[in-house]
Amino acid sequence: IKACAANGKHVFCEKPIATELTETVEAINACNAAGVKLMTGLQRRFDPNFKRVQEAVVNKEVGEPIMIKLCSRDPSPPPFAYVKGGGGIFADMAVHDLDMTRYLAGSDPIDILAIGSCHIDKSIAELEGSEKFDTASCLVRYPNGVQAMIDVCRQSSFGYDQRAEVLGTKGMIQTDNVYPNTAKIFKSDFTGNADMPYDFFLSRYNEAYASETIAFCDSLVNDTPVPCTGEDGLVALIMAIAADKSAAENRWVTFQEVVQSVYVT
Repeated sequence: IKACAANGKHVFCEKPIATELTETVEAINACNAAGVKLMTGLQRRFDPNFKRVQEAVVNKEVGEPIMIKLCSRDPSPPPFAYVKGGGGIFADMAVHDLDMTRYLAGSDPIDILAIGSCHIDKSIAELEGSEKFDTASCLVRYPNGVQAMIDVCRQSSFGYDQRAEVLGTKGMIQTDNVYPNTAKIFKSDFTGNADMPYDFFLSRYNEAYASETIAFCDSLVNDTPVPCTGEDGLVALIMAIAADKSAAENRWVTFQEVVQSVYVT
């Protein structure tokens, strides 16, 4: 990223921008100093289902938000080699959901309480920190008493299970899982969707990946701010690190606590 900035190139980077906060801040500063754009690939913000929930919050369709719920479960666990050194379940998986709570709440979070456990792949139980978890839950507190609840698991035998819900003072908006089609089948021993939810992330988020790429190109052509900034990626990483710390120390952790631990010259 710093090399691109030094050469005047705009940057699109998948999350995380870096695995350490100091390097993340350095990358953001380099782009700001060079006057180039930096967009973070948090693709769920561009998923039409999550986007519709966010629009309902912005437009006050359900009133003021009270409670946010997110569920994120993958079809099958990744191999041991992926988990080891991957940063743990909060940084490499739940980070999407942590970012989504902030996206839906429309404000910066205050603190977090997180727990984790291992149920599926017992081989990872020997790893350090949250790399030993394949299941985790988080409570995140936002201003005005808004609460966000997240549960993640590395295995969902029926495909991607990823849903969102916002309860407001005037109603609720909720998404369901995404299926290849809307067909339903009716038989003597089964009634329901004819096909299972998607089991591959490129299929599940195909439209989101296309939309975020178009959004980045639009910002370049029209010289407008990118919709998902380097700062958004930074806050998501701060949230993941705080969740990791909370699970390790079994206590609420303020995000300010994590921010104050970083010094960049």
